Amino acid sequence: MLNPNIWIKNWVSPQVFQSMLLLVGRALMAYLFIIAGWGKIAGYAGTIGYMESKGLPGGLLWLVILLELGGGLAILVGFQTRFVALFMIVFNILTAVIFHGGTGDETSFMKNIAIAGGFIYLMVQGAGAWSIDAWLERK
Repeated sequence: MLNPNIWIKNWVSPQVFQSMLLLVGRALMAYLFIIAGWGKIAGYAGTIGYMESKGLPGGLLWLVILLELGGGLAILVGFQTRFVALFMIVFNILTAVIFHGGTGDETSFMKNIAIAGGFIYLMVQGAGAWSIDAWLERK
């Protein structure tokens, strides 16, 4: 009997293919945060206003930009991936609760929770062979 789970496992088993897929996965996750961080720089005043409307001090925006843009770039190149992923897990859960919890925006709430789940996998798995982390670990 054909087991699709085994078929896919065998298909992605070669090390080079796993490395490529981990890079693609990191790039897809990083894209969201790089664009969001850059957008917060472009719309700095508006973002401060939105944060303050949710009861957060606007002075935290620089930290959010650092995490989104800097963290997104770190995830993309695979630098300190597990450490950055840990911060992204916390950030996404807090974002879900503060900005989407109880607002009637259940889809955005669930997306943030799902993204946190993806970062849990990244924290456990690491960046893979095609990353700065792997290069640094070989030295």
